[in-house]
Amino acid sequence: MMLGRRGLAAGLGGLALGTGMVRGARAQGAAGGWKPDRPARIVVPFTPGGSTDILARALAAELQEVFGQPFVVENRGGAGGTIGTEVVAHAPPDGLTLMMGHIGTLAVNPALYPNLPFDTATAFAPIVLAAIVPNILVVNPKSFPKGGVPELIALAKSKPGALSYGSGGNGSAAHIAAVAFSLAAGIEMTHVPYRGTAPMMNDLISGTIDLTLTGGPPVLPPVRAGMLRALGVTSLDRLSAAPELPTMAEQGLPGFEATQWYGLVAPARTPPEIINRFNVECTRILKSAKLQPRLEAEGAVAAPDTPEAFGRFITAERERWGEVVRRANVQAN
Repeated sequence: MMLGRRGLAAGLGGLALGTGMVRGARAQGAAGGWKPDRPARIVVPFTPGGSTDILARALAAELQEVFGQPFVVENRGGAGGTIGTEVVAHAPPDGLTLMMGHIGTLAVNPALYPNLPFDTATAFAPIVLAAIVPNILVVNPKSFPKGGVPELIALAKSKPGALSYGSGGNGSAAHIAAVAFSLAAGIEMTHVPYRGTAPMMNDLISGTIDLTLTGGPPVLPPVRAGMLRALGVTSLDRLSAAPELPTMAEQGLPGFEATQWYGLVAPARTPPEIINRFNVECTRILKSAKLQPRLEAEGAVAAPDTPEAFGRFITAERERWGEVVRRANVQAN
Protein backbone atom coordinates (compact mmCIF):
# COMPACT_ATOMS: atom_id res chain seq x y z
CA MET A 1 0.00 0.00 0.00
CA MET A 2 3.02 2.29 -0.22
CA LEU A 3 4.41 4.14 -3.22
CA GLY A 4 8.17 3.81 -3.44
CA ARG A 5 8.97 4.37 0.24
CA ARG A 6 12.74 4.61 0.72
CA GLY A 7 14.46 4.95 4.06
CA LEU A 8 16.10 8.31 4.60
CA ALA A 9 18.98 7.97 7.04
CA ALA A 10 19.74 11.36 8.51
CA GLY A 11 18.79 13.62 11.38
CA LEU A 12 17.99 17.29 11.31
CA GLY A 13 20.30 19.96 12.58
CA GLY A 14 18.92 23.00 14.31
CA LEU A 15 17.21 25.63 12.20
CA ALA A 16 17.92 29.33 12.63
CA LEU A 17 17.79 32.61 10.78
CA GLY A 18 20.94 34.67 10.47
CA THR A 19 21.00 38.46 10.52
CA GLY A 20 20.37 39.81 7.05
CA MET A 21 20.79 36.42 5.38
CA VAL A 22 19.56 32.85 5.61
CA ARG A 23 21.85 30.61 7.62
CA GLY A 24 22.04 26.88 6.81
CA ALA A 25 21.97 27.56 3.07
CA ARG A 26 24.42 28.98 0.57
CA ALA A 27 24.09 30.68 -2.79
CA GLN A 28 25.67 28.71 -5.62
CA GLY A 29 25.22 31.30 -8.40
CA ALA A 30 26.14 30.00 -11.82
CA ALA A 31 27.01 26.62 -10.32
CA GLY A 32 23.34 25.73 -10.11
CA GLY A 33 21.63 28.18 -7.78
CA TRP A 34 20.67 27.85 -4.14
CA LYS A 35 21.03 24.52 -2.37
CA PRO A 36 20.79 23.39 1.26
CA ASP A 37 24.12 22.70 2.99
CA ARG A 38 22.63 20.43 5.65
CA PRO A 39 19.63 18.11 6.07
CA ALA A 40 16.18 19.44 5.28
CA ARG A 41 12.76 18.17 6.26
CA ILE A 42 9.38 17.81 4.62
CA VAL A 43 6.69 17.93 7.28
CA VAL A 44 3.66 15.72 6.66
CA PRO A 45 0.90 16.86 9.04
CA PHE A 46 -0.57 13.35 9.22
CA THR A 47 0.42 9.88 10.37
CA PRO A 48 2.31 7.60 7.96
CA GLY A 49 0.47 5.59 5.32
CA GLY A 50 -1.84 8.11 3.66
CA SER A 51 -1.56 9.72 0.25
CA THR A 52 0.16 12.83 1.65
CA ASP A 53 2.85 10.71 3.28
CA ILE A 54 3.28 8.45 0.24
CA LEU A 55 3.76 11.33 -2.16
CA ALA A 56 6.03 13.24 0.21
CA ARG A 57 8.36 10.26 0.56
CA ALA A 58 8.54 9.70 -3.19
CA LEU A 59 9.47 13.36 -3.74
CA ALA A 60 11.87 13.50 -0.78
CA ALA A 61 13.91 10.61 -2.14
CA GLU A 62 14.36 12.43 -5.45
CA LEU A 63 15.20 15.78 -3.82
CA GLN A 64 17.85 14.02 -1.77
CA GLU A 65 19.50 12.86 -4.97
CA VAL A 66 19.28 16.32 -6.55
CA PHE A 67 20.75 18.27 -3.64
CA GLY A 68 23.04 15.68 -2.08
CA GLN A 69 21.50 16.29 1.34
CA PRO A 70 19.00 14.15 3.27
CA PHE A 71 15.36 15.22 2.97
CA VAL A 72 13.70 13.69 6.01
CA VAL A 73 9.93 13.18 6.05
CA GLU A 74 8.65 14.18 9.47
CA ASN A 75 5.12 13.04 10.36
CA ARG A 76 3.45 15.49 12.74
CA GLY A 77 -0.17 14.36 12.83
CA GLY A 78 -3.06 15.56 14.95
CA ALA A 79 -6.01 17.96 14.97
CA GLY A 80 -6.86 17.44 11.32
CA GLY A 81 -3.36 18.36 10.22
CA THR A 82 -3.24 21.67 12.09
CA ILE A 83 -0.42 20.62 14.46
CA GLY A 84 2.09 19.89 11.72
CA THR A 85 0.89 22.84 9.69
CA GLU A 86 1.56 25.19 12.61
CA VAL A 87 5.10 23.80 12.90
CA VAL A 88 5.82 24.89 9.34
CA ALA A 89 3.97 28.20 9.65
CA HIS A 90 6.33 29.20 12.48
CA ALA A 91 9.54 27.65 11.07
CA PRO A 92 12.43 29.79 9.87
CA PRO A 93 12.07 30.65 6.16
CA ASP A 94 15.46 29.18 5.22
CA GLY A 95 14.48 26.42 2.80
CA LEU A 96 15.21 23.69 5.33
CA THR A 97 11.57 23.16 6.35
CA LEU A 98 8.89 22.43 3.77
CA MET A 99 5.41 20.96 4.06
CA MET A 100 3.51 18.62 1.83
CA GLY A 101 0.25 20.52 2.03
CA HIS A 102 -3.02 19.35 0.60
CA ILE A 103 -6.67 20.19 0.17
CA GLY A 104 -7.41 19.67 3.86
CA THR A 105 -4.60 21.64 5.46
CA LEU A 106 -4.59 24.51 2.98
CA ALA A 107 -8.21 24.78 1.79
CA VAL A 108 -10.59 23.08 4.25
CA ASN A 109 -9.09 23.76 7.67
CA PRO A 110 -9.42 27.57 7.53
CA ALA A 111 -13.21 27.10 7.52
CA LEU A 112 -13.20 24.11 9.86
CA TYR A 113 -10.94 25.66 12.50
CA PRO A 114 -11.83 29.38 12.76
CA ASN A 115 -9.32 30.04 15.56
CA LEU A 116 -6.11 28.70 14.06
CA PRO A 117 -2.92 30.19 15.57
CA PHE A 118 -1.82 31.24 12.07
CA ASP A 119 -3.43 32.68 8.95
CA THR A 120 -3.40 30.01 6.25
CA ALA A 121 -3.76 32.66 3.56
CA THR A 122 -0.53 34.42 4.53
CA ALA A 123 1.56 31.91 6.50
CA PHE A 124 2.93 29.97 3.54
CA ALA A 125 4.82 30.51 0.32
CA PRO A 126 3.51 28.18 -2.41
CA ILE A 127 6.22 26.20 -4.23
CA VAL A 128 4.57 23.72 -6.56
CA LEU A 129 1.34 21.80 -7.04
CA ALA A 130 2.74 18.28 -6.97
CA ALA A 131 -0.18 16.06 -7.90
CA ILE A 132 -3.91 15.78 -8.23
CA VAL A 133 -5.36 12.56 -6.84
CA PRO A 134 -8.97 11.72 -7.63
CA ASN A 135 -10.81 10.06 -4.79
CA ILE A 136 -12.09 6.55 -5.30
CA LEU A 137 -15.29 5.31 -3.69
CA VAL A 138 -14.44 1.89 -2.26
CA VAL A 139 -16.57 -0.47 -0.20
CA ASN A 140 -16.04 -3.60 1.82
CA PRO A 141 -17.39 -6.51 -0.28
CA LYS A 142 -19.20 -7.94 2.75
CA SER A 143 -21.07 -4.69 3.27
CA PHE A 144 -21.91 -4.13 -0.39
CA PRO A 145 -21.19 -7.24 -2.49
CA LYS A 146 -22.65 -6.06 -5.78
CA GLY A 147 -23.99 -2.99 -7.55
CA GLY A 148 -22.54 0.42 -8.32
CA VAL A 149 -22.99 4.00 -7.16
CA PRO A 150 -26.75 4.20 -8.00
CA GLU A 151 -27.43 1.09 -5.93
CA LEU A 152 -25.31 2.39 -3.05
CA ILE A 153 -27.23 5.66 -3.09
CA ALA A 154 -30.53 3.77 -3.09
CA LEU A 155 -29.39 1.69 -0.10
CA ALA A 156 -28.28 4.81 1.79
CA LYS A 157 -31.62 6.50 1.14
CA SER A 158 -33.53 3.45 2.38
CA LYS A 159 -31.49 3.35 5.60
CA PRO A 160 -30.40 6.90 6.53
CA GLY A 161 -27.26 6.85 8.66
CA ALA A 162 -26.85 3.09 8.49
CA LEU A 163 -23.83 3.12 6.19
CA SER A 164 -20.57 4.15 7.84
CA TYR A 165 -17.67 5.78 6.07
CA GLY A 166 -14.16 6.25 7.35
CA SER A 167 -11.63 9.02 6.91
CA GLY A 168 -8.21 9.99 8.17
CA GLY A 169 -9.83 12.44 10.58
CA ASN A 170 -12.35 15.25 10.90
CA GLY A 171 -11.80 17.72 8.10
CA SER A 172 -9.54 15.37 6.16
CA ALA A 173 -9.76 15.18 2.38
CA ALA A 174 -11.65 11.89 2.61
CA HIS A 175 -14.12 13.37 5.09
CA ILE A 176 -14.88 16.40 2.91
CA ALA A 177 -15.13 14.28 -0.23
CA ALA A 178 -17.72 12.08 1.46
CA VAL A 179 -19.61 15.17 2.63
CA ALA A 180 -19.64 16.49 -0.93
CA PHE A 181 -20.88 13.09 -2.16
CA SER A 182 -23.62 12.98 0.47
CA LEU A 183 -24.80 16.49 -0.46
CA ALA A 184 -24.84 15.68 -4.17
CA ALA A 185 -26.63 12.35 -3.69
CA GLY A 186 -29.03 13.55 -0.99
CA ILE A 187 -28.07 10.84 1.48
CA GLU A 188 -27.02 10.53 5.11
CA MET A 189 -24.10 8.38 6.23
CA THR A 190 -22.28 8.04 9.54
CA HIS A 191 -18.74 9.43 9.66
CA VAL A 192 -16.08 7.46 11.56
CA PRO A 193 -12.89 9.55 11.84
CA TYR A 194 -9.52 7.91 12.44
CA ARG A 195 -6.08 9.16 13.36
CA GLY A 196 -4.75 8.70 9.86
CA THR A 197 -5.56 6.85 6.65
CA ALA A 198 -3.67 3.65 7.46
CA PRO A 199 -5.77 2.62 10.51
CA MET A 200 -8.93 3.59 8.61
CA MET A 201 -7.94 1.32 5.74
CA ASN A 202 -7.29 -1.55 8.14
CA ASP A 203 -10.80 -1.24 9.55
CA LEU A 204 -12.35 -0.91 6.10
CA ILE A 205 -10.66 -4.11 4.94
CA SER A 206 -11.74 -5.93 8.10
CA GLY A 207 -15.35 -4.77 7.68
CA THR A 208 -15.55 -2.53 10.75
CA ILE A 209 -16.71 0.31 8.48
CA ASP A 210 -18.51 0.09 5.15
CA LEU A 211 -16.80 2.50 2.76
CA THR A 212 -14.52 5.44 2.14
CA LEU A 213 -13.76 8.04 -0.51
CA THR A 214 -10.04 8.62 -0.57
CA GLY A 215 -7.09 8.85 -2.92
CA GLY A 216 -5.81 6.07 -5.11
CA PRO A 217 -2.41 5.31 -3.50
CA PRO A 218 -3.75 3.60 -0.36
CA VAL A 219 -6.86 1.99 -1.94
CA LEU A 220 -5.80 0.66 -5.33
CA PRO A 221 -3.54 -2.15 -4.01
CA PRO A 222 -6.27 -3.74 -1.81
CA VAL A 223 -8.79 -3.26 -4.63
CA ARG A 224 -6.49 -5.12 -7.01
CA ALA A 225 -6.00 -7.81 -4.39
CA GLY A 226 -9.76 -8.33 -4.14
CA MET A 227 -10.01 -7.13 -0.54
CA LEU A 228 -12.14 -4.09 -1.46
CA ARG A 229 -14.52 -3.12 -4.27
CA ALA A 230 -14.11 0.15 -6.16
CA LEU A 231 -17.38 1.71 -7.34
CA GLY A 232 -16.41 5.03 -8.87
CA VAL A 233 -13.84 7.78 -9.25
CA THR A 234 -14.51 11.40 -8.32
CA SER A 235 -12.69 13.05 -11.24
CA LEU A 236 -14.53 14.10 -14.39
CA ASP A 237 -12.36 11.74 -16.45
CA ARG A 238 -11.54 8.10 -15.83
CA LEU A 239 -8.19 7.17 -14.33
CA SER A 240 -5.49 5.84 -16.62
CA ALA A 241 -4.51 3.53 -13.74
CA ALA A 242 -8.02 2.04 -13.64
CA PRO A 243 -9.80 2.83 -16.92
CA GLU A 244 -12.51 0.28 -16.19
CA LEU A 245 -13.69 2.32 -13.21
CA PRO A 246 -16.55 4.70 -14.15
CA THR A 247 -16.72 8.23 -12.85
CA MET A 248 -19.36 9.33 -10.37
CA ALA A 249 -20.70 11.64 -13.08
CA GLU A 250 -21.29 8.63 -15.32
CA GLN A 251 -23.35 7.00 -12.57
CA GLY A 252 -26.04 9.57 -11.99
CA LEU A 253 -24.16 12.52 -10.44
CA PRO A 254 -23.51 14.81 -13.43
CA GLY A 255 -20.64 17.24 -12.93
CA PHE A 256 -19.58 15.71 -9.63
CA GLU A 257 -15.90 16.28 -8.92
CA ALA A 258 -14.05 16.03 -5.61
CA THR A 259 -10.35 15.46 -6.09
CA GLN A 260 -7.55 15.66 -3.60
CA TRP A 261 -4.43 17.63 -4.38
CA TYR A 262 -1.00 17.89 -2.86
CA GLY A 263 1.71 20.50 -3.11
CA LEU A 264 4.85 21.76 -1.44
CA VAL A 265 4.81 24.99 0.52
CA ALA A 266 7.41 26.78 2.62
CA PRO A 267 7.07 29.27 5.47
CA ALA A 268 6.13 32.77 4.34
CA ARG A 269 9.05 35.10 3.61
CA THR A 270 11.18 32.27 2.24
CA PRO A 271 13.43 34.02 -0.33
CA PRO A 272 12.25 33.83 -3.95
CA GLU A 273 15.49 32.19 -5.09
CA ILE A 274 14.80 29.27 -2.76
CA ILE A 275 11.17 28.98 -3.83
CA ASN A 276 12.12 29.09 -7.51
CA ARG A 277 14.91 26.54 -7.13
CA PHE A 278 12.57 24.06 -5.48
CA ASN A 279 9.91 24.76 -8.12
CA VAL A 280 12.32 24.06 -10.97
CA GLU A 281 13.67 20.85 -9.43
CA CYS A 282 10.27 19.52 -8.33
CA THR A 283 8.76 20.24 -11.74
CA ARG A 284 11.56 18.30 -13.41
CA ILE A 285 11.17 15.42 -10.97
CA LEU A 286 7.39 15.24 -11.31
CA LYS A 287 7.60 15.23 -15.10
CA SER A 288 10.45 12.73 -15.22
CA ALA A 289 10.15 9.34 -16.84
CA LYS A 290 11.16 7.87 -13.48
CA LEU A 291 8.45 9.32 -11.26
CA GLN A 292 5.50 10.14 -13.52
CA PRO A 293 4.64 6.51 -14.38
CA ARG A 294 4.81 5.61 -10.68
CA LEU A 295 2.39 8.38 -9.81
CA GLU A 296 -0.01 7.46 -12.60
CA ALA A 297 0.05 3.80 -11.57
CA GLU A 298 -1.24 4.85 -8.17
CA GLY A 299 -4.00 7.07 -9.56
CA ALA A 300 -2.09 10.33 -9.10
CA VAL A 301 -1.66 12.87 -11.88
CA ALA A 302 1.45 15.06 -11.80
CA ALA A 303 0.38 18.70 -12.09
CA PRO A 304 3.38 21.03 -11.56
CA ASP A 305 3.01 24.74 -12.33
CA THR A 306 4.51 28.03 -11.20
CA PRO A 307 4.43 29.13 -7.55
CA GLU A 308 2.10 31.99 -8.53
CA ALA A 309 -0.35 29.64 -10.26
CA PHE A 310 -0.31 27.31 -7.26
CA GLY A 311 -1.09 30.26 -4.99
CA ARG A 312 -4.12 31.22 -7.08
CA PHE A 313 -5.27 27.60 -7.07
CA ILE A 314 -5.08 27.41 -3.27
CA THR A 315 -7.14 30.59 -2.94
CA ALA A 316 -9.86 29.27 -5.26
CA GLU A 317 -9.96 25.91 -3.46
CA ARG A 318 -10.16 27.59 -0.05
CA GLU A 319 -13.25 29.48 -1.19
CA ARG A 320 -14.86 26.42 -2.80
CA TRP A 321 -14.41 23.96 0.07
CA GLY A 322 -15.07 26.56 2.73
CA GLU A 323 -18.54 26.87 1.26
CA VAL A 324 -19.01 23.07 1.45
CA VAL A 325 -17.98 23.08 5.12
CA ARG A 326 -20.41 25.87 5.93
CA ARG A 327 -23.28 24.38 3.88
CA ALA A 328 -22.97 20.97 5.53
CA ASN A 329 -22.20 22.48 8.95
CA VAL A 330 -19.13 20.26 9.31
CA GLN A 331 -17.67 20.41 12.79
CA ALA A 332 -14.06 19.77 13.74
CA ASN A 333 -15.08 17.62 16.70
